[in-house]
Amino acid sequence: MANPPFTGSIDRSDLNSNLQLPTTKTELLFVENLYRLLKKGGTGCVIVPQGVLFSSGAAFKALRRLLIARCRLEAVIAMPSGVFKPYAGVCTAILLFTKIWGPNEKVTLPATSHVWFYDMTTDGYSLDDKRTKLPGCGDLQDIVNRYNTRNATVDTDRTQRCFMVSRADIEAQGYDLTFGRYRQAVFQDVRHEPASDILNRLLEAEVGNASDADLANVGGGIVRELLDLRRALGG
Repeated sequence: MANPPFTGSIDRSDLNSNLQLPTTKTELLFVENLYRLLKKGGTGCVIVPQGVLFSSGAAFKALRRLLIARCRLEAVIAMPSGVFKPYAGVCTAILLFTKIWGPNEKVTLPATSHVWFYDMTTDGYSLDDKRTKLPGCGDLQDIVNRYNTRNATVDTDRTQRCFMVSRADIEAQGYDLTFGRYRQAVFQDVRHEPASDILNRLLEAEVGNASDADLANVGGGIVRELLDLRRALGG
């Protein structure tokens, strides 16, 4: 388990020669190093800035391909931006993966078949700088419960806060691992009250049941503006 430093950089001369990613960014190198340190069959859990999940740079995509192909990427848990306040406000995510193929082995079959995604909204504390404890445990217990019962054939509803995504879908999206890339929005028909009805109700609230003749004599103020607006709308 690791929470490595974010958005730092290491001099190339200080890099371990075994690290293969073409980058000096610490958030990428620490994840690669965690992968290398794991024994085959070992599981790593690491917190990363969410940029690691979607950035288009060559090293970012190479790391995501590594996690998909050489590891069984178990879960991507998106966390809200306030989790690490007051020290940092960046949005973060948890990556959970099991090492299947070593760095020098030929991958005959990518290790990942499906990835479980979860969108955390609270960790049990307020998301401001005070980080005040809230009742309950936030989403933490729900994450544990749902992770332990995840099922690729059942958890397919992408309108929910957690679901499974196939490797093929992830590859088709350029190895993007953001929750929002796969979440399906739910749209609802909303019927709005006609503007003329709203204006008439506002006028009635201002002047009661005044006749059109009385309203015609209004010279200014909010009532005049409402009348002008009603006229502009064809009322």
